[in-house]
Amino acid sequence: MTRTTVRVFARDPISEAGVASQLRPRPEVRVVAPEEEPPDVVLVIVERVDDEAVNSIRFLRRNGDAHVVLVVSDLDDQGLVRAVESGVVGLVRRAEATPDRLTAAVVGAGRGEGSVPPDLLGRLLDQVGRLQRTVLDPRGLTFTGLAAREVEVLRLVADGCDTAQIARQLSYSERTVKNVLHDVTTRLQLRNRSHAVAYAVREGLI
Repeated sequence: MTRTTVRVFARDPISEAGVASQLRPRPEVRVVAPEEEPPDVVLVIVERVDDEAVNSIRFLRRNGDAHVVLVVSDLDDQGLVRAVESGVVGLVRRAEATPDRLTAAVVGAGRGEGSVPPDLLGRLLDQVGRLQRTVLDPRGLTFTGLAAREVEVLRLVADGCDTAQIARQLSYSERTVKNVLHDVTTRLQLRNRSHAVAYAVREGLI
């Protein structure tokens, strides 16, 4: 059986040692120290999702490819969104952090699976919907980072249309089509039209 390697990270050594001792007997995971091999998952233990916690998560992700599971004592809606924005793939309330639950979250994260308690998932979806309605919709954007007309232009580029043909089909000027493509490639740091089309296909946008 392949074991998921995990590093436990906490601000205080007692919490870190306590959680690590819960995980060590589990056959599904192997606890590694910071000086050992890069882990598959980092289990981060915090009281709340404040600036220090967010900076720690971002630092840990920046210095490796590990997935982050957050064990948190106090989590409001803002903290929930900040945790997700910082790259957390799993959330466990500290009061519910049994060895079984921690192990399941770590193994799932190692497979690339997310895990969020059901009531937190509902709150997160509500936050996502509110963000779409109040921030993105008024700007014609979606969570993909592309506006509807940008998707239309990329779809026609993928169909082999040149700038003039796209402009005719969409009733845009050629300058508008060029500006749309320039905006997409610049904002998403893509090299050219072909790269933009490949990105849109990969993300399932066209």
